[in-house]
Amino acid sequence: MTTNTIPAPVTLSAKHLLGIEGMSVMTMHQLLDRASYFADHMTQDVEQTLKGSTIVNLFFENSTRTRVSFEVAAKKLGASVLNISVAGSSVKKGETLIDTATTLNAMHPDILVVRHHAAGTPYLLSQHVDAAIINAGDGRREHPTQALLDALTIKRKFGHIEGLRIAICGDIANSRVARSNLYLLGGLGAEIRFVSPSTLLPPSIGDLGVGVYHDMREGIKDCDIVMMLRLQTERMEGRETPSQHEYFNLFGLDSEKLQDAAPNAMIMHPGPMNRGVEIDSLIADDHERSLIQKQVEMGVATRMACLEALYHSMALVK
Repeated sequence: MTTNTIPAPVTLSAKHLLGIEGMSVMTMHQLLDRASYFADHMTQDVEQTLKGSTIVNLFFENSTRTRVSFEVAAKKLGASVLNISVAGSSVKKGETLIDTATTLNAMHPDILVVRHHAAGTPYLLSQHVDAAIINAGDGRREHPTQALLDALTIKRKFGHIEGLRIAICGDIANSRVARSNLYLLGGLGAEIRFVSPSTLLPPSIGDLGVGVYHDMREGIKDCDIVMMLRLQTERMEGRETPSQHEYFNLFGLDSEKLQDAAPNAMIMHPGPMNRGVEIDSLIADDHERSLIQKQVEMGVATRMACLEALYHSMALVK
């Protein structure tokens, strides 16, 4: 999917990338176009627009896939990268988040990539550091770069997003991916459906303006994309779901249920997968129907576009 015109680096209206909610449709398209350009040139040298910059990956939650993706993206653009392991840091010894922010600020990084189990933490940090902040996932709130890479994967497969029917299935209540994708994919004109047992829906579901289904086969009927979510048991209180076996029978995606989706429906999953719980291995590994590996590939290109956009926007302000 190559283009003759090279999309320019994106200029953001805000200093930080804390979420998709509130992002303009124009900015969504610009980020996706720039990310698609990077995806086309992944095996080639690209202009090192972040040369001389310092990126800090500050992950309070483990996520090898996302952290490495940000690291590779930053290095491809010429940045220096520092990974801070919170498990062995002063945070584990009792240092407050604000103390950590003050310490990091003294090191003068250009961009902080932050993942935290508490919603709103990237915003809080943004009030106490000079660096730009990218939210790499905060609690149950948002995961903007995941939604952007999902949208990029879809756009490069289908050629468009507007008009597609997309079912997001599983643990909606605990999923920041579901929220960010609703804001992004819905903002770009897709019809979004949430498919979930009632115990795994957020109390505010009525305010989100999305179709909700409690029957898997009805929910994915005629959908172009079926996106599965894992059960985030680490955020549950233990009463939300039946046994994993029963959950799979009701809400797990297998070949039989997939027959109710559109004839050429594609399968997505943000990872990590719980095989045999929310998705059958035969479906996950079906090279003709599964976009799961392509999502991982698109992660680097998407994060290149986001890191560059923040750094470019900061340079214009200076």
